[in-house]
Amino acid sequence: MLRINVVTLFPDWFTAPFAASILGRAAKAGLVQYRVVQLRDFTHDKHQTVDDAPYGGGAGMVLRVEPFVEAVEDLKAGAGGGDRGPIVLLSARGKLFTHDTAVRYSVGSELTLLCGHYKDVDQRVADALQAEEVSIGDFVLSGGEPAALCVVDAVVRLLPGALGDHESASSDSHYEGLLAPPSYTRPPSYRGLDVPDVLLSGDHDKIAAWRAAEAERLTRERRPDLWLKHGE
Repeated sequence: MLRINVVTLFPDWFTAPFAASILGRAAKAGLVQYRVVQLRDFTHDKHQTVDDAPYGGGAGMVLRVEPFVEAVEDLKAGAGGGDRGPIVLLSARGKLFTHDTAVRYSVGSELTLLCGHYKDVDQRVADALQAEEVSIGDFVLSGGEPAALCVVDAVVRLLPGALGDHESASSDSHYEGLLAPPSYTRPPSYRGLDVPDVLLSGDHDKIAAWRAAEAERLTRERRPDLWLKHGE
């Protein structure tokens, strides 16, 4: 079973998603366990202050180091110590989260995600916890919660039994380094838009060849970076 910890200022953000669809079914099946931790529980003043002005000046507020470190230490103590697996700080300046990253997280026993907010997070959070800084794309969110949910979804669906159909995951975009080919279902024709004849042919070899060619075409056209990597 994979244990996923999320440290956040907004625990309610995860209540519905962790109970719904694949994430909820995986938890009910005992494939994953979620623990969402309120960052303010690890403050030591009556106002539960988690942020302060940045050293050196500048706009915005910075989340302090102490609550994050103490939250992770509490998680570690609660599990009897030992290795807790990857600790990930969701950060716009982090390394890009990819399918390969999701696979690496999915084969471990524990994953801890730290959600920032406000202007930034004190760099000593990542330094003290030896956390990986990870970004889900070249854009900025108001907090780490949406990014953390993307990571959890990408990881949990890879757990054996989570989808109930391994082939469904193995044919996804990025699984083999390429984008997935287009998909079609009933009706065969809709407002002048027809399903490609090959998909209606029943010839599995031709269908497989068409899908492979379409995957290569779309990757080459839309993601030349992936296409170059695929050709290495």
